[in-house]
Amino acid sequence: MPNVLLIGDTLRSTELRHAVPVEIGDPFLYAELDGRRVAIVWSVEGDRITAVDPGIEIVPAETFPLDDLIRDGVDIYEMPFVQSVRKAISLGLREAIVPRSFPTGDADALRAAGVELTVDQRAFDERRRRKSAYELEAIRAASRGAEAGMVAIVELLARSEPDDEGRVVDGEPLTCELLQAAAIERFAAYGCRGDDLIVARGPQAADGHDRGSGRLQNDDVLVCDLFPRHGETAYFADMTRSFTLGEPDPEVVAWHEQTLEALELARELCRPGVNGGDVHRAVCAFYAERGHPTQMTVPEGTVLRDGFYHGLGHGVRLDVHEPPSLGKVGHELVAGDVITLEPGLYRRGFGGVRVEDTLLVTDDGVETITAFPYDLDPARALAATQ
Repeated sequence: MPNVLLIGDTLRSTELRHAVPVEIGDPFLYAELDGRRVAIVWSVEGDRITAVDPGIEIVPAETFPLDDLIRDGVDIYEMPFVQSVRKAISLGLREAIVPRSFPTGDADALRAAGVELTVDQRAFDERRRRKSAYELEAIRAASRGAEAGMVAIVELLARSEPDDEGRVVDGEPLTCELLQAAAIERFAAYGCRGDDLIVARGPQAADGHDRGSGRLQNDDVLVCDLFPRHGETAYFADMTRSFTLGEPDPEVVAWHEQTLEALELARELCRPGVNGGDVHRAVCAFYAERGHPTQMTVPEGTVLRDGFYHGLGHGVRLDVHEPPSLGKVGHELVAGDVITLEPGLYRRGFGGVRVEDTLLVTDDGVETITAFPYDLDPARALAATQ
């Protein structure tokens, strides 16, 4: 097994958070070599690590004092790199694999000191794909938060009423911002965080990443994409549902029915050994047969903004978008992968629909983790949750 070297904090480095399952905001060094798992970290953080994972050997960072560097006048911006070299050499580390996100300054200093570093993102991705029981429980907890947030949204939608200038709820204008706030508040009740969610209305729903804003109109269509992060473990779940208000547009209803069929097609195809790109192409073919443009039917290099213009899905864990990919370029699925499937149809300037579930790849298929009705009508969706 190659040596492993990671430098960073567990808030921003998902490779580090996977190796050291504790929230640590200051940079530290973690290595795997000669059968050891070692973290060189401030002792107070070391106590927290040991409480969660006693298999990690703790070397207090205080044993690498800065006094001589201060006396020698080393620039404050160079000190972290000097310290990284000292720590790596103290472990006897002469070569290691690192992820592509490894800090450039540390890499330059370590290589100058004779430590051979090889970027091997594939190895770090493979370490994280097959989920442990702990990881699956964390993702399930995040999924419960996503479902609770969606309930908060449909509660408001179901109670809303038409007015001369748009929808109102409890005597106040119903806005995307109000729905987003309701979902965020509900996330917190389930130990989750997630203020980067999507509740997009009307033409905004045609843009896959428009967060949504403004007052809902009486006959709007909404795309609600919720991807909360479990606060204690930092694992994500991801779920999207679409809703209509008032009298739904027949075209939107047809899109939604076809998208649910596309989701079921993808769900049936996903299993270990299947390439995610092949599943994406099957869904593209399904949509194309029904007259919709897709990534696979337009000329190469075409900017596609209508139809099914994005990938089918992705892995989800400590990042909301991780391998395996289910798009034009796909990974072969393995048992233990947690993925999303999110087919959708859109027309720029008009609107769109999307549905998305989080799923576990099992030995012979998939298990759907998210649990929420697919109804376009928010009142029916709410009733089905009760």
